[in-house]
Amino acid sequence: MHLLPPEVLLPFFAAATALALAPGPDNLFVLTQSLQHGRAAGWSITLGLCSGLVLHTSAVALGLAAVLQKTPLALNAIQSVGALYLLYLAQSAWRAADQALHSANEANVRLGVLYRHGIFMNATNPKVALFFLAFLPQFADPMRGALSAQMGQLGLVFIAATMLVFGGIALLAGALGPWLARTPRAQRTTHRIAAGVFVALALRLIFTME
Repeated sequence: MHLLPPEVLLPFFAAATALALAPGPDNLFVLTQSLQHGRAAGWSITLGLCSGLVLHTSAVALGLAAVLQKTPLALNAIQSVGALYLLYLAQSAWRAADQALHSANEANVRLGVLYRHGIFMNATNPKVALFFLAFLPQFADPMRGALSAQMGQLGLVFIAATMLVFGGIALLAGALGPWLARTPRAQRTTHRIAAGVFVALALRLIFTME
């Protein structure tokens, strides 16, 4: 199996990191649980969310890869869908209202329960499923070998980016969480940065289509 080149992996890593940073239920759940139950709780949820990503990666690698291998024109069609979806994410991030932290349950929770909750949240998130379906094939090329192997690599990169971001949230929640909750300007800045990254990636896809 050939490793994907840096010019493919780095833009994909940037996209995965932007998605992980964009305000949403997953990273807010990691944040709130880490604040109330500690870093171990945050890491348990993070590992659960990343386990859910394995399901999305497998679905794309085992199903969509065969279709793309036989119909190269489908790649351009999916690129178009991916670009539109990225623009949708950019609009959502730009228009996102300031999100306040929600109080979590004060009762003690078991780490295994939080891990399973993370799997369920991610595996049933339609936005993650659509992102994987529309975005992983953008960075795959039949000329580099088996598409399923390439998408497997991309899935691992996506998981690594998610673990890095969500793990960082779990580690720093105690220091940053209360400040972010009291600072609407900081929340708006995060939204704007995420929107800009998504727009840039959408334009990249549009101008690289054959």
